[in-house]
Amino acid sequence: MSDCIFCKIAKGEIPSKKVYEDDKVLAFYDIEPAAPVHVLVIPKNHIGSINEINNENSSIVAHIFEVINKIVVELNIADTGYRVVSNCGDQGGQTVGHLHFHLLGGRNLAWPPG
Repeated sequence: MSDCIFCKIAKGEIPSKKVYEDDKVLAFYDIEPAAPVHVLVIPKNHIGSINEINNENSSIVAHIFEVINKIVVELNIADTGYRVVSNCGDQGGQTVGHLHFHLLGGRNLAWPPG
């Protein structure tokens, strides 16, 4: 999608503070962090939300979680704990229409979240 901010970030049209990148995935720091560690992990190809995951694109979710496992080790939160969140739809709190996963850590995370 030409007007999707995460597509523009993935293409390098908008700068980001990258944590990880490969040919399928980009991970970067959230500009409005909700925790000391707050990284967004996105597929480079546009998928609007969890509702658009299907047989053709579902392997990207497994790859994203493999990437998250690498990131938590690099950021030293694997042993202390972290949370992975993907919001879906307006009532779910999704503010950008591109599938993304929030990786939160570096502090005690309360439950329920909101």
